Order: sequence, then structure tokens, then C-alpha cells
Amino acid sequence: MILDSINAPADLRRLTQDELRQLAAEIREFIVNAVSVTGGHLGSNLGAVELTLALHRVFDSPKDIILWDTGHQAYVHKIVTGRREQFVSLRQQGGLSGYPNRAESEHDWVENSHASTILGYAHGLATALDAKGEDRRVVAVIGDGSMTGGMAYEGLNNLGHSGRNVTVILNDNGRSYAPTVSHLSESLARIRVNPTYMRRQRRLEQFVRDLPAVGERAERLLEGAKAALREIFEPTAFFEALGVRYTGPFDGHDIAGVESALRNAAEFDGPTVVHVLTQKGRGYPPAEDDEEKCLHDTSVFDPVTGQVTKPSAPSYTSAFTDALVKLAEENHDIVAITAAMPGSTGLIPFQERFPDRFLDVGIAEQHAVTAAAGLAMGGMRPVVAIYSTFLTRAFDQVNLDVGLHGLPVVFAVDRAGITGDDGPSHHGVLDLVLLTKVPGMTVFAPSSAQELAVMLDDALDVTSGPCAIRWSKTPARLAAASDVGRGLRARRVTAGDDVCILAVGTMLEAAQAAVALLAADGVSASVWDVRVCKPLDPEMIEDAARHRLVLTVENGIREGGVGSAVADAVAARRGAPSPPVVVLGVPVAYIPHGKPDTILAGLGLDADGIARAAVDALTAAAIEPEHLTVD
Repeated sequence: MILDSINAPADLRRLTQDELRQLAAEIREFIVNAVSVTGGHLGSNLGAVELTLALHRVFDSPKDIILWDTGHQAYVHKIVTGRREQFVSLRQQGGLSGYPNRAESEHDWVENSHASTILGYAHGLATALDAKGEDRRVVAVIGDGSMTGGMAYEGLNNLGHSGRNVTVILNDNGRSYAPTVSHLSESLARIRVNPTYMRRQRRLEQFVRDLPAVGERAERLLEGAKAALREIFEPTAFFEALGVRYTGPFDGHDIAGVESALRNAAEFDGPTVVHVLTQKGRGYPPAEDDEEKCLHDTSVFDPVTGQVTKPSAPSYTSAFTDALVKLAEENHDIVAITAAMPGSTGLIPFQERFPDRFLDVGIAEQHAVTAAAGLAMGGMRPVVAIYSTFLTRAFDQVNLDVGLHGLPVVFAVDRAGITGDDGPSHHGVLDLVLLTKVPGMTVFAPSSAQELAVMLDDALDVTSGPCAIRWSKTPARLAAASDVGRGLRARRVTAGDDVCILAVGTMLEAAQAAVALLAADGVSASVWDVRVCKPLDPEMIEDAARHRLVLTVENGIREGGVGSAVADAVAARRGAPSPPVVVLGVPVAYIPHGKPDTILAGLGLDADGIARAAVDALTAAAIEPEHLTVD
């Protein structure tokens, strides 16, 4: 196999075009087999094979700086930069990251999993290289919907204004900005990318400019004619209006053609966009035929059939889907909004049932939130379905566009807490800290699928201002009707005397399991399902304060989170002295990828960790209940 001989980008440059085509097929087979075992981003990487090979044949990484927007399209880049053998550990604890990672390779610059940012990095790096007089090329690969994000246009605008030498590769796989294509525009583009044509054009422009008496007018006429042709034949004049040269579109699966386009683009001064058309999921029929996601981010699957292994337990996302559709049947003011993730956030059934009340705004989280504010101002009841890690991109809009106006927008915050395989950029650990600081915001945290449905109903019916409901990626707990709360009240699960454990959301199961461990040590524990993180239930606070120790546990940043608010509330009581409050949560750190349960256990956010923290705190404070034993 040719792939076995590829250990560095330089190894690609000795291959013929026929060998490159064979290598592309081998890489696709390798990626399918690897991802079928570990899970990962499949479709986007299958579509970027030839593009990546051409990229590394033309540019000399790491001397030339290759940057990846939405880094989940960088598997091929990892393979050809010496990490092929590490793919057995892809997204496994201590193994290969699913994104570029500066700690892994000198070829990786940005661990980029949040879209639309790479042109900002490119502008900054190119400016720094110019300041230091370094002769290196900056190449930015953007695509997979990233051109729907506002930051991409901010980056383009600043690149055009600065004139920095950056090659931008627009990997257009049908999920992003796609200019109109015709044979004529393609022909014109191929001419315009040719350096010989560009030199002749510059000579013509200089000749016209130097014409006696009429030079200035003739120059304006020439520019007007060129602009008219662009507007007629090339809608992509948009880029050039920003000062960025546009070339393309080119067939992104034609290695020789892409190489030629990239070499020509590198000869130009200033920023140049090379637009390549690729097919997401290329070469693997199950991914090509998957209209919704092209097996975008998949769990373990059968490499022969492409059949994904479905979890047997219900998910919080599916509980949200069912509840939202049911409520929307009754309330015609409900409208759902997503930022390019209708499938992942569970909105496909809503979209199919209520297409006129569904908005997909693209990778534009800030716009999604402010549009929701406008909908609420107009009398609608918007529900913004979004991952926790992506909601933090729009916190200013949550705070000022929604919160400041007291608008009834519901934020359905998925993948909250430690999420696992995608690593530090995807752990949703900031939402509790941030959302609880928005004045007037109500924050719910369900501990079961049934609780989520009740909370969504309450958010749309009981509350009059902004609300958030946050849940984790873990399988949903199923609860009996008697174990479901209502309204803005917390729910006491067990009663004890020594320790009161206040569990936030999915931490309830671990808290309940800790009760038995504490009982074995002679410690009697109460457990409360907090349910509503803001405002905190006064009855829960009063009951907690009668114990010898209060312990809170949340799957989010510990500092400034729910536990901190509980500690303040307990301390603020008048009269009797307050018991000590121990706050358990996620530290302020970037947590590597791994299985959520393993990560949580390592952070002390499991039954053993909760019980151990309670015993340690009781011992340290010399609050020794009867029969307490300490190992």
C-alpha cells in the first residue's frame, strides 16, 4: 500500500498523479475503518482527501502555516503528517484528538472546532510574519458551513483591507456559501488565475492610465467594463468588493487541478480565495446517501453497511424533541431556531411538522439569539436549541439582547457539562456560570426525561422572562410520575441529618448512590434535586442549613456556579449559624477528551467522589456524626 510509505508531507511530492489517486482511495478506506471503531467526524474528512493531498504537495508545512477552520476536516492532514498509527486511539482517553492539536504536531496551529474563526487567525499570523520579515505563506482552509458565520466575513474584510498574503481555500461541500456556477464563469476563472493573464492585464491597465488627456476616464471605463462582466458572469465579485481576489470554482477532487490553482494563487500578492467544490462523504456510499449529515459526527458503526450503533437508552435530546412537538401542537406561537444543527439538537421532527415555524440561521449563534429576541418582541415564543459550548459564543446577545429586555426566549441547552470525545472545546461547562448571572433569567436542570418535558412546559407557560433548560449528553434517566417536580420548586429525594447533598441535574444519580456509601460510614444524608438553579428554592436552602454539612454537586465550572450561589444563600440566612458548604464541580481548566463517566470520576463527580468529599469535610471540620469511620 502506498499509504504505508507516507509519514510526512514530503513523501507526497514524489508520487505520480496515478499514485495519488490510489493513495486517496486508500486513505478513504483507512478513515472509514478507523472511525467505525472509535466514532468521529467522517463525511467532512472523506470529502477533503484530494484537497489535503494537493495542499501538502504545494505548500511546505510547517514552514508554511496551514490553518483549519472547523478542525474536524483535518483527519487527512493528521494522516500525512505522521500520525496514521495513532488513529487506533482517535478520541480515546490519552489518544489522538479529533481536531488539530498543538501538543501533537508542529504541523498543527489551532485546535479549532468552533467555526468561522480561522480567517481571523490568518490575518493575525500574516501580520506578525510581515512585522518579523519572515518569508512564510499562511494558508487557511474554511468550509463545512463556516462561511455562514459572521466572523468569516469580518476576517475577509480585514484581510482585504490589510492586503496580507494569505491563501484562503473555500472548501465548498454544499453545506456552505455556494456561488452560481456555469461553464462560462469557470472558464473565466481559470483564465483569471493564470499569472500570464494577470501580467498582461496589469500592462493594459498601465497603458490606459498613461493615455494623454483621457487616461483617467479610460481607466474608469476599463474598470467599469470589468466590474460589469464580473456581475454578469461571476456572482463571486462579492469577495473582490472586500479586496480579496477570487479564483474558482475548481473540482476539489482533481488533485492536479487543485495543485495548479494553489500554485497560481501563491504567486499573487495579497489575499486570494481559491474556491473548490467537494462532496461530503465522497467515496463511501452510506455517507454520500445520508442527506442530513453525511455521517458528519458519528458514533461507532458498521463499515460495510454504514449502520450506526444506536444507544439503547433514551436521550435527553429525544425527550426534548417529543415535548417540543407536543407543546407546539397546542401553542401556535412556538417557533424553533437552530444554528446549522437541526439534527443534532433534535429539531428535525419539529421542522417536518411545522416548517413555517422553524428557522435555521446557519453557523451564526449570535444572530440566532438576537433573532429570537425579535421574534419574542413580535409576540412569538422562540425556543433556541443549541449546544452549551456554542451558546457561549453568543453570551453578549443572551445578556443584552434578550436579558436586558426581559424577553421570553427559551434556551434549550444541549450537551451541557462534560461531553467527552470532542475534548476541551466541546465540554459545556460555562453555561451555568454565565446564565445564572443574567438578571431575570430562570435556569432549569432536569434529572430525568420526564423532568425535561415538565420544565419545557413551565418555561413556556409559567415564566414571563428568559429561561434556559440545560441537559447533558448522557443517557436520560426515566422517572416515575411521583419523582417529577413542578414549577420553580426543588424536590427532596431523601431525608437525613448529617449531610445535605444538593444535586444539579444529572448529578442526582451519583448523589443518590453516594447516600448508601455514606450510610456505611455512619453518615446520614439528605438529597435534594435542585431542579431550578436560578432562582434557588428557599425551602431547599432552609432545609439544607439545618444539617451539619451542605454539599453541592454540579456538572459545570465550580467557581461562580450553582454551588457558589447556594453557599451565598445559606450564609445570608438570619438567625442560626450556617453550616459549612462544600462545592463540587469542574475546575477552571481545559479538560482533555475522554469518556464522560471516566472524566467525571477523575474530577470527583461520581458517587465515590461525593461520599469521600463529605467524609473529608466532616472530619476536617471536626463534625463527627455517630459511628463515622474514616479510612
